[in-house]
Amino acid sequence: MGATTAAAAEDEGPTEAFTLKDPRIKESSGLAASRAHKGVYWTHNDSGYQPMVYAVDSDTGETVAAITLTGVEGRDLEAVSVGPDGNVHIGDIGDNFGGRWEELWIYRFPEPEKLVDQTLQPTVFRIAYDDGKRDAESLAVHPKTGRVYIVGKNEDGDGLYRGPEELTTEGVNTFERIAEIDLWATDAAFSPDGSRLAVRGYFGGIMYDFAGGKPERLSRLQVPLQRQGESVTFTPDGKRLLYGSEGEGSEVKPVELHGDQRPADVQEKDESGKGADGGADPDSPEADGNLLLGAATFAAAVAIWLGLRRVIGSRKR
Repeated sequence: MGATTAAAAEDEGPTEAFTLKDPRIKESSGLAASRAHKGVYWTHNDSGYQPMVYAVDSDTGETVAAITLTGVEGRDLEAVSVGPDGNVHIGDIGDNFGGRWEELWIYRFPEPEKLVDQTLQPTVFRIAYDDGKRDAESLAVHPKTGRVYIVGKNEDGDGLYRGPEELTTEGVNTFERIAEIDLWATDAAFSPDGSRLAVRGYFGGIMYDFAGGKPERLSRLQVPLQRQGESVTFTPDGKRLLYGSEGEGSEVKPVELHGDQRPADVQEKDESGKGADGGADPDSPEADGNLLLGAATFAAAVAIWLGLRRVIGSRKR
């Protein structure tokens, strides 16, 4: 595809669902819009697979390039985000044992100018948290400052952690807890203008105002029912969220944003001030009903899944 950065900036993003057709993508665990290639989204498997990152054409669902990462363990890849400088960040931050791993890493490499299969050796950053070890599946790079943020994963909610102004390969990069996130989080993403932070979980999600540099809760997200909801990203125009799931042949589903969930720059462009909402208010009774129905339908399956994991232990080693 090879579109320029300028062309990618004009990308509105998909308005219809697309399927990840590559049979190698069995457990898509992260999703991020390319800054260099229009219509392309990066994704990857989580644990148990070769450390590879896939560039997927959202028009066809086909993989247009597979990037193999060398010199890294690729133990439990859980998130991907593209920074303002065009660097792809991969979070090897999963820890299903709740603090067993002595080291966690972020891998970084520049988006390739040409989308062809290739092997790259990323820059490796060691990371830790200021209040102890934890599991995490959510990593988001701020689109203006380039600062990396991580949301911890806990059934009762966890913290939002802010990394150093610049990551360093010298020693460990300590992430500071700056806020609480009341969600069992599986992914997070900043809007293209940096004014919104979307955090999703298995059963729902929350949109935060991030204009002040710390999250202020706005309202619930309308998260589609999925087999195992693992990823979220904004479309390049900021008007929709794309939700991904694990499973071979999984769908990526767009959901229109409305009201104050729309990023600040999108609201400014809405001449009427109301915007093209394209859906019910997230705090309306209708939305409540949809959320409860989805949660009830999915809760039993997840409860069984969690129970089995606790009995036999995680397969992610």
